[in-house]
Amino acid sequence: MERFTPLLLIAVAAGLAFALCLALRPVMMRYALARPNARSSHRQPTPQGGGIAVLAGAFLALALALAVVPLDASARQALVLVMLAAALLALVGAWDDIRPLSPALRLPLQILCVGIVVFHAAPELRLLPEALPLWAERGLALVAGAWFVNLVNFMDGIDWITLAGLVPLTGAIALAGGYGLVDPATGLLAAALLGGLLGFAPFNKPVARIFLGDVGALPLGLLGAYLLYRLAGTGALAAALILPLYHVMDSTITLFRRLGRGEKVWQAHRSHFYQQATDHGFRVIEIVAQVALLNLCLVALAALSIARPEPWSQLACLLAALALTGALLRRFSRRRARP
Repeated sequence: MERFTPLLLIAVAAGLAFALCLALRPVMMRYALARPNARSSHRQPTPQGGGIAVLAGAFLALALALAVVPLDASARQALVLVMLAAALLALVGAWDDIRPLSPALRLPLQILCVGIVVFHAAPELRLLPEALPLWAERGLALVAGAWFVNLVNFMDGIDWITLAGLVPLTGAIALAGGYGLVDPATGLLAAALLGGLLGFAPFNKPVARIFLGDVGALPLGLLGAYLLYRLAGTGALAAALILPLYHVMDSTITLFRRLGRGEKVWQAHRSHFYQQATDHGFRVIEIVAQVALLNLCLVALAALSIARPEPWSQLACLLAALALTGALLRRFSRRRARP
């Protein structure tokens, strides 16, 4: 893969996503308007569905790249399957945006899309072959993938926070692809997604003019999970655990707290740590800036864990990542001190 290809791919995907946001916004204003309610973080009716532009820009740019970048047949087939699964999940999300689906229907459809990726787009991957039989590893991958799809959606509750999580993640994996640390197809997919997100970013900056919507958050969760799965499959399991740690910890801790209180966890709420922060005196831009800064630190720790593969070094990087993430969650959960 030529060195200029990832940068060109990012630029093309960003340009396409930006143009599509401009073109689609009037349609979204008419047919996909998110109106604020008691559990919303926005105050004005805002069009949702920007994820269509992100995915379309990324996938169109990726298709152009595949026309000129040499990849073997199996890698191309895997990318096509992943894009098809993401497109199917986008349809589920679009349906849910317009007419909310019941959890009994939504979850099986999500698991179906994750299953396409786990069993057909990455059938050769083994993360812990010496510790787990194949059926157990595949089962865990299915559960983890379904949870990641949902947690990205749960975390998409304030402007730019999904970008603060996924831009560093996709950027790190695209860079890893450029240096041959992951396979070229994974690097190209990460670069295309990074471009799509960057093209969408001006429209989602506080105060947002467009939201991702479920049509964007659900497939982005699937694609992010696939990228991390591929990264973990290179032996960089610690790095794959570190990169998404803020989103994973915020959403998972919140889930268990709600379960402990007997709440209906599939219903909308305002109890995530980043949502508590808005109630505790933090401005949205301050929250996403701190999340982005933490994620850049997590990228550095993930890179260090790859550079130093000794078990003690892997553990040290993971513990440092947990400590930094825990500190930010603690900060968000407390009322901001007045100057």
